[in-house]
Amino acid sequence: MNKHFSVSIIEADFHVHSQYSFDSFLSPRSITKTALKKGLSVIAVADHNTTKGALKTIEEAASTSLLVIPAIELETDAGHIMGLFVESSIKAGSIDNVLDEITEQGGIAVLLHPARMCGSKLKEAAYKIDVIEALNGRTRRRENLRAQDLALTFNKPTIAGSDAHLGFEIGCVRTIFDASLSNLEDLRKLIINGKRMLAGKESSYIVHALSFGTQIVKSGLRLA
Repeated sequence: MNKHFSVSIIEADFHVHSQYSFDSFLSPRSITKTALKKGLSVIAVADHNTTKGALKTIEEAASTSLLVIPAIELETDAGHIMGLFVESSIKAGSIDNVLDEITEQGGIAVLLHPARMCGSKLKEAAYKIDVIEALNGRTRRRENLRAQDLALTFNKPTIAGSDAHLGFEIGCVRTIFDASLSNLEDLRKLIINGKRMLAGKESSYIVHALSFGTQIVKSGLRLA
């Protein structure tokens, strides 16, 4: 976590899943290679309910120019929340409990693909979190536009994440900061206060079918 960089244009994908998620086969090595090939300088590996994939990817990328943020994705009673800069796994539960644990670890709480949600707690979640994912690579354009409107309504900073479960998805959307970055603390400040542009194009919905197939295969392997 003490890795130092000298970067002037930062291109980040803040939402990638590894083989430690139930619906991905991506290894830390393949994530690292693909991210570098696509010109990314920052990625966040945010597996469901675990930080193992993030920590393994940090090790894999240690000798490269890629900065890997440890993260985790959790389902709460108010939608999916990602903890950025979280190194220890957190149990899924109520939004208040999850946010408390993210805060205890010094993390940043992100409301993921909020327009996929419905229900009375959406506004509560948008009010309480730090950042809104306003461009998700696996979400329809109109839903991403709704997420952007939500961020404007609650005056929250935004990020983009591919939500990649397959290699070709990595970097399909990205957050671009025209700013200098030399260490992890610089990046924390940029995510909250820096000027950014969300860029890229959502993936085809065929990726959902491929992910469903991955879930079936992994489920079969666990049962074998």
